Amino acid sequence: MRDHAELIPAEVEKWRPEEVLRWAFATYGKDVAIASGFGIEGMVLLDLASRVRTDFRVFTLDTDFLFPETYDLMDRVEKRYGIKIERVYSTLTPEEQERDHGPALWSRDPDKCCGLRKVEPLRTKLTELRAWITAIRRDQTASRASARKAEWDAKFQLLKINPIADWTSPMVWRYALKHNVPYNPLHDKSYPSIGCTHCTRAVRPGESARAGRWSGSEKTECGLHVEAPTAITPLVEISVDKRGAQDNS
Repeated sequence: MRDHAELIPAEVEKWRPEEVLRWAFATYGKDVAIASGFGIEGMVLLDLASRVRTDFRVFTLDTDFLFPETYDLMDRVEKRYGIKIERVYSTLTPEEQERDHGPALWSRDPDKCCGLRKVEPLRTKLTELRAWITAIRRDQTASRASARKAEWDAKFQLLKINPIADWTSPMVWRYALKHNVPYNPLHDKSYPSIGCTHCTRAVRPGESARAGRWSGSEKTECGLHVEAPTAITPLVEISVDKRGAQDNS
């Protein structure tokens, strides 16, 4: 409920990610979970969380169309951090989707495909929670530029917590390499942003970091973060570094 928004400290925008996570876990306990697509941002966030609490919840939207490297990384994550990833699926199997909506829906109507395989499954999952945690950053896309470290998510009607919202891509990679954080090997093959196999390709020299997602269309978001939530904490002026790359949502 929206009145939980009153629990957000006014100084949250000044906190380091670990402090944001510590507050989220202490305030919401098992009613908060990290949503992860296991891109480099997501992996860094998981590592940060593991330094705050060992029994945190993590879920992923398994579209049934992820890369083998992504599934392998999930297995490595569970072993390294001693957690069980909650996998969230569409109500339609790939076969049922093809029967109901025709073949290769992702190529004809990618918004519909994302809606069926990601947005609606997320909507259902979030009804279990009072808050969710993401690894989005402000300099990734225009729709994320206004993200707060803690805010009311008007789209899904619960609190949304973005501990690394003010980090840049170089900051993410510095942390990952310093702490030997496992990551998807596709990142080393010109895949800065990794989604489903059908809608993700390697980026070419000179292209933006998200050019490999839904290539050939104007689509840049799967729909999970397209509506800017209404901020419910006092605004703090923050300088946003416009360099940047990706998460995998």
